[in-house]
Amino acid sequence: MTIRIDTGKCDGCGSCVPACPFGLLEVIADKARVEEGCTLCGACEAVCPSSAISSEEIVQAAPASDEHRGVWVFAEQHGGRVKAVSYELLSKGRELADALGTELGAVCFGHNVADTDQLIACGADRVYLVDTPELADNQDELYARQLAELIERHKPEMVIAGATALGRSFFPRVAAMLKTGLTADCTGLDIDIENRLLLQTRPTFGGNVMATIVCQARRPQMATVRPRVFKKSLSNGRQGQIIKVDFERERITSRTKLLGFVEALGEKVKLEDADIIVSGGRGLGKPENFKLLEELAGALGAAVGSSRVPVDEGWIPYAHQVGQTGKTVCPKLYIACGISGAVQHLAGMQTSDVIVAINNDPSAPIFEVATYGIIGDLFQVVPVMIDKLKRE
Repeated sequence: MTIRIDTGKCDGCGSCVPACPFGLLEVIADKARVEEGCTLCGACEAVCPSSAISSEEIVQAAPASDEHRGVWVFAEQHGGRVKAVSYELLSKGRELADALGTELGAVCFGHNVADTDQLIACGADRVYLVDTPELADNQDELYARQLAELIERHKPEMVIAGATALGRSFFPRVAAMLKTGLTADCTGLDIDIENRLLLQTRPTFGGNVMATIVCQARRPQMATVRPRVFKKSLSNGRQGQIIKVDFERERITSRTKLLGFVEALGEKVKLEDADIIVSGGRGLGKPENFKLLEELAGALGAAVGSSRVPVDEGWIPYAHQVGQTGKTVCPKLYIACGISGAVQHLAGMQTSDVIVAINNDPSAPIFEVATYGIIGDLFQVVPVMIDKLKRE
């Protein structure tokens, strides 16, 4: 039971205030408000002349069903090629499935998908493949209807997808159709083996707090995970089954039509796919100085990244932000220029194979995770690096 105050009906008359035996009601800005500690006695509801106060029964969710078993990964593709994030999630999915003693399934929608055998090599026991021209263009509504139907038919207990533009768009629709929970933009997944709960970790409060979320009462448990959070693992000797599922054109329809894709022309190298990233932070001082990093990135064939401060200041677009509230990356080489190393930024890049930090503050936290540290003025160090690279 809970007390609800309809602010549209409440005129702030104050009749309810003296009626509360515990003094927990007050009128603020001409609206009644109940404070914590309410015993739900109903005295305020009885005296409200405008019927603005009512009591509501809280409906408890039904317990999770034991008939749901298995872990599924949605294997996203584009142009017939499975995206890297799908392989990363399969590696983690394999760990989760093994911990639970169950099977790992991969679900792939598209047309002329070329590398489904790689889904098995990266951990899947079964691949549910819907290969049809209607699903070639990643249409949200068709994907949502088809995935929801497969989940209802096979009843996996956990389903995860990449927190890509597509995953963030259509996965919440699936969760709504199935009336289950969804944790978006996770940076970590784990298992409570005893209760078979997926522990879904994601940043909150602007990246200042890491929250672990569970879905106790509904199945499947669903989450989207940022690309590059997990590393791909490969076992070419694995055996699995590819199950081709027919697409029912007459029943699964969409109210929208995708006309085409327009590639982001401004991005020469996509940040999440880059093997080398050159990032700048507050130490750059002003937006014009990112040109220096762009020159270094050009010499290395790298992408340009940023910490949060330059993005907040408008020096560089949000698409370049690395960190808990930006993109998670895992390049072979990460060069941090003028970045102090706040924990939110480190969480998005510290799994890089090699980290080179350039900072004039020897006590900067970035040096604690750096493979190589250069203590010095980046405006002196970076030009030397560019000159050396160009000459060689």
